[in-house]
Amino acid sequence: MAFVDLPDPEDLTGAGAQVVADDRAAMGYVPAYDLVFGQRPEVHHAWEGLAGAVRSAAGPRRYHLATLGAARGLRSSYCSLAHGKVLAERVVGEAGLRRLLDGEEGDGVDATDLAVVAFAEKVGRGGADVTADDVAALRSAGLDDGEVVDVVLAAAARCFFSTVLDALGLQPDAALGRAVPASVRDDLVVGRPVAEA
Repeated sequence: MAFVDLPDPEDLTGAGAQVVADDRAAMGYVPAYDLVFGQRPEVHHAWEGLAGAVRSAAGPRRYHLATLGAARGLRSSYCSLAHGKVLAERVVGEAGLRRLLDGEEGDGVDATDLAVVAFAEKVGRGGADVTADDVAALRSAGLDDGEVVDVVLAAAARCFFSTVLDALGLQPDAALGRAVPASVRDDLVVGRPVAEA
């Protein structure tokens, strides 16, 4: 249940209808956020461009690690579930995701991965709370300054998207909740509960 009235997907026209059609084809359903961004397709396209540029610079692994950390810091269940799902399916596997959530190395997760998630989580909680020591910890984990910038960009970009969804009261889609491995699902619901089907 959103705090604003969302359009029926079939009522969107033009570029907004294309936003819905693209995700329906890719995911098999229309995510609730499409009903927000479908009303402002120019913002949706700008978001896609920003997220794509950040992901390209950081690389998929680091982008999704930083995004998960930021989503958890923001208490965004929607984005935590979505990027947890990607990490489990394409990056570290289900066992690796469990390790990330527990803050442990193993199953393909190393100290650098854990440092990225922890740092991005702090960025998500509030960029003004990040200290020089936090950045030094990333350097100690093997990141150079450009890679630190990549993590900050990924986390800060997530702040925009997650905040839009949560401020409008969107709950994670029931289909998304079902798609996330049961062994980690509850630990990824860090804010709003998953919508009922």
